[in-house]
Amino acid sequence: MSATVDVPVAPPAAGTAEGDADPFARDGLERRGRRRSVLGWIALGAAVLLLGGLLSLFATRDWTPRPPLDPEGPGADGARAIVQILREQGVEVIPTTRRAETLERLDASTTLVLTDPWTLSEDTIQELVAAAGDTVVLDADGAVADLLIPGASYAGYGDEAVAPACTLPVAERAGAIEPGRALTAPAGAEGCYPVGEGFGLVRAPGGAGHVTLIDGTVLFANEQLARQGNAALGLGLIGTHERVVWYVPSFEDAEDGGAAPTLGELTPPWVTPAIVLLLLSGLAAALWRGRRFGPLVAERLPVTVRGSETLEGRARLYARASEPAHAAELLRQGAASRMARRLGMPPNAAPLEVADAAAARLGAPASVTRAILTHVPSSDADLASLGRRLRDLEDAVDAAGIDGRSG
Repeated sequence: MSATVDVPVAPPAAGTAEGDADPFARDGLERRGRRRSVLGWIALGAAVLLLGGLLSLFATRDWTPRPPLDPEGPGADGARAIVQILREQGVEVIPTTRRAETLERLDASTTLVLTDPWTLSEDTIQELVAAAGDTVVLDADGAVADLLIPGASYAGYGDEAVAPACTLPVAERAGAIEPGRALTAPAGAEGCYPVGEGFGLVRAPGGAGHVTLIDGTVLFANEQLARQGNAALGLGLIGTHERVVWYVPSFEDAEDGGAAPTLGELTPPWVTPAIVLLLLSGLAAALWRGRRFGPLVAERLPVTVRGSETLEGRARLYARASEPAHAAELLRQGAASRMARRLGMPPNAAPLEVADAAAARLGAPASVTRAILTHVPSSDADLASLGRRLRDLEDAVDAAGIDGRSG
């Protein structure tokens, strides 16, 4: 009595010929690889958005555009430099952007610095000046100048260094400047830095002290402060009291004729750092992946079709369609092209030209070769006969020792 023993058969190991025979195994691996790549990009985008949100929590106003002569503005047209110098000299500088807060902080021992006054109504400007001790208007147009100093108006522009030519001690100590916008000085007002019929600095009594009109955009901005006597003149005009209220009107305070809000004013503070972060992330991703094109890879098809099978399949299609004329045209074009190359003719030569050249080389009548290359079969048997004659003609041309190099 014999016993049977079951021998376990181990499955084919990965990477063997049997495993490689599965045409869809690699496709599955590639799909999983693409899925992991997509998930990786999604995770990267989520991380970028999260980091942008965290940065927005710590974003400051420095990311948003500031108006000219902003006391905290670090840009070329800001006024942070002169404000820092005033604070180092013991002057308290209080930046404000709202009218109510400005009026609350003004008194007779305070200097009011006013920028962009043309965005405010006449009543608001007069109310602010009346509540302050001294007022320095840094960007007055003709209408504001006439409101604060009746009779003052625009009188030109000075872009060359001008001496004070007045008895104002602050101007005499500062020396020459390039005054920029000039205004006329009516009776009762004092003018310094003459420019044509006007002056770069016009001062008159106002409020509890004096009202001074001067073009601060070309004198006291950060990029202009170190030129000539600009810094000395600004410190002397603004630092007359121990406290300065620097009022930059906001859009909410703009009244008749107020300017439209800028894109920076309408945009939340976190938008700019988020955009910058996204741009940097995109650039890093482009540098990371841009060079990794890799070599071309031939795709593995699930079925391999031999060329002979394709030829036979097309032949059966022609036979089923009963189109001997179309099949003959293909045979004729191929034969004419091959013989033209052997006869030293261009490959696109007409069949009749090839027939004449073949007849000349073979010493045969041209009518015979033309009949072969122009015959249109009407049946399958006629097509087979045409194929044999084309082959015989090609063999005869070959036998004549003619090739394309000797044409």
